[in-house]
Order: sequence, then C-alpha cells, then structure tokens
Amino acid sequence: MTIDDWTPVLGAGPLLGIAAAAIAVLLFLIMYLKLHAFPALVLVSILTAFAAGIPAQLVVSTATEGFGSTLATVALLVGLGAMLGRLVEMSGGAKVLADTLIGWFGEKRAPFALGVASLLFGFPIFFDAGLVVMLPVVFAVARRLGGSVLTYGLPVAGAFSVMHIYLPPHPGPVSAAAFFEANVGLVMLLGLVAAIPTWYVTSYLFGRWAGKKWQLPVPSILGQADEAQEKNPPRFAVVVLVLLLPMVLIFFNTGLDTLARGGVLEESVGESTWFQVLRTLGETPVALLITLLVASVALGTARGTEKSVIEKVFEGALGPVCSVILVTGAGGMFGSVLRASGIGGALEESLSDLGVPLILAGFLIAAVLRIAQGSATVALTTAAGLVSAGVAAADYNPVQVAAMVIAVAAGSVVASHVNDSGFWLVGRFFNMDVKTTLKTWTVLETLIGVMGFAIACVAFALAGALG
Repeated sequence: MTIDDWTPVLGAGPLLGIAAAAIAVLLFLIMYLKLHAFPALVLVSILTAFAAGIPAQLVVSTATEGFGSTLATVALLVGLGAMLGRLVEMSGGAKVLADTLIGWFGEKRAPFALGVASLLFGFPIFFDAGLVVMLPVVFAVARRLGGSVLTYGLPVAGAFSVMHIYLPPHPGPVSAAAFFEANVGLVMLLGLVAAIPTWYVTSYLFGRWAGKKWQLPVPSILGQADEAQEKNPPRFAVVVLVLLLPMVLIFFNTGLDTLARGGVLEESVGESTWFQVLRTLGETPVALLITLLVASVALGTARGTEKSVIEKVFEGALGPVCSVILVTGAGGMFGSVLRASGIGGALEESLSDLGVPLILAGFLIAAVLRIAQGSATVALTTAAGLVSAGVAAADYNPVQVAAMVIAVAAGSVVASHVNDSGFWLVGRFFNMDVKTTLKTWTVLETLIGVMGFAIACVAFALAGALG
C-alpha cells in the first residue's frame, strides 16, 4: 500500500484544526523551547501524519518522500550555487561587481541597483537558483557600505519572487494561463505591469525600512574574499558573463517550453534531438554545473589560481550550507505531509463556492491553499483548476483572462511561513531566527500578493469597462 492508495478520512474542519495545531506546536518548539528547526520539523511532520490518520506503515515513507523530493532540487541548487558563490567571493569578483554598481548608482542607490539587476536575472531563473547566485554580490555590497544585510538582501529576494510569481516562462503563471486558455503574451505584459511597481513598494521600500528596524550583520555562510586574490581581481565583464551564463542556459529550457506550449514551434520540433539537448542544458542544476565549471576556469585557473586552491574553495563552501539544505528539506517534508493528509482536497470542496466575484474567489482559494500546505505551485494550479470552468463560462475578454492569471498567482504567494521550504531558505541564508523571518519575509511575500492582486483587479475592471 502506498500513500496514493490511501483515502483521507477526516473532513475539512478537523484537517484545518490539525494543520493549525501543527504550526502552533512547531513555532512553540523553535521559538520558545529553542529546539533546532531541523529536528523540530521532522518531529512535527511525523506527529501531524499520525494525527491526520495516515496509516502507521505509511507515515515514515510519506515524510521521507517529501523530504527527498525537496532535497532533489534544493540540495543540488544550494550546493552548486554555494560553490559558485564562494568562488565569486574568493576571487574578488563579488567586490568588483559591488564597486562597479556603487560607482554607477551611488552608495544610496545600491539596494535599488541590486534589485534591478535581480529583476533582470529573475526573468528566466527560478527564485532559489537566482537568490543563491546573487548572494555573494549582496554580501559584498553590504560589507562595503555597512548597515543591515536586509537593506540589500530583501530587494534582491523580493525581485526574484515577483518575477517567479507573475512572469512567464516561470511555471506558475504558465500553468494558470494554460488552465484559463489565456494569451501568454498578454500575461507577460500584465505580469510586468504587476511585478515592477509591486517590487518597488513591497521589496525595495519595505527592504529599506526593514533594514533600519533589524540590524543584521552580513552572514559568514559564503566566507570572506581572499586578500591575495583581491590584488588580481577578475575583470567586471568576465564576472558579469559568468553570472549571465546560467540565465542564458536556463532560458533554453523555459523559453523553448513557452514557445512549444504557445504553438510557435511545430509539435515535431519538440521530439527533435537538438530541442531536447538544449532543454537539458537549461535544466537549472545542469546550468549551474556548467556555470561552475566555466567559473572555475574564468575566475580561477585562468588567473593563475592553483587547482588545489579551487578544490579547497569548493570543499569549504559545502559545510556552511548543510544546515540550510537540511532545514529546507525538512520544511518540504512538513508541507508534503500536510498535502498527503488530504487538506488540499478538503479545502477544494469547502472553498469551491464562495459566493464572491470570480477574480476574488481565485485569489482567496490560492491564498488559503498556500497558507494551509505551503507550496505556491500546488496552491496556484489547484485554484486555477477550480475556477477555470467559471472563467470559460464568463466570456471574459483576453485582458480580463490575463488579469485572472495574475490574481490567482498573487494568492499563491501570500503568507510564506514554516510549511514553505522557501521560508527556511531565505531565513537561513540571511541568518534570521524564525520570529524575524516571519516579521520580514512572511510580510514581504504577503505584500507582494496583495499588491499584485490589487493591480490585477484594476486591470480587470478597466478591461471590462473598455470592452
């Protein structure tokens, strides 16, 4: 018997109660008993599985499956990204980028410059991969200018988040567009209209405010730059090309997928060898691996660095991020147990007829599912599937359908908390405790969702008024 063969026996009410109690217990263990997040998440995941009625023989396998599926992505991205970040830092490349950005934009506009760069990087790169690649630059700027790391880090993290949520070719808006049969080009245009002002208010301005309120030092997770290397730093163009390489490679994957789904490419092209090879090169772990190998030459051996030194740099990069990887995997375990318990299906039944405007219903369903089980992708696809019939029957014009995509996507990002692996990724990389992460990252993500939804509603209303 597997978890797919098991049918949940509890209704929506008890399951919601179990989910709420599990989150409360987890916060109590971490914040008040000071239990490390990793064993706390594992313990609460197992207790939640039993409480939800998952058969005893399936509890451990269900929990470890969630842990393993999260690690399958996170461990590769964080491990390769940390090695790349440490090499960029050690070589003096991060300092070169920091100095150049500060020279162009000035010290006062450095957080803005970092955020704009991340918006550009975030177009094809997924949230977690982009954040890991940009961290050494963020830390270098923060060390150079002083102040809280949040001043520089939150505009960057928020930039990758808004692009991941609102812009094709990221999977969330692409999936919602497919459910609603929306024009992907219109979704992209409206996504930009939503993403850019939302980033400025919720990430840049909020990040500056948060940096003044919480004075957090620059974490040592990526180490320090090597003084000998800084005397012979790489050229600015070389560092930029290294950081652009994963963006170009990943676009082979996401861009080709978008063109194929949009019917721009013939169906036969999708089966061709060159298409599959380019897609494989654009898979995020492969793209980061290729970038790491190129960087080891361009930022290492080509500048006279011994191969043994580069090996030690890579080895030293992995130790500090082990905690990040394990805690993030355990967060994925907790979310997976909540999903396996049947809470998603129960909520679908109870929320399918809210008696509110369809655009608000899509936002609320996605938001509640996101809060309940953690996964933005699950929340978005489930909500889009629930309201897709209503969208098809409503005879909306193309802009209104695109606005529906943005509205549901906005709901899927709100209230990132302890059952979301991204919550632990951001908190650990910025060396924040759970309480501070809730006050900063959770609030930022909620603001991104609320403001994006407001923009979608305005676009929806204007499109309806103009016919």
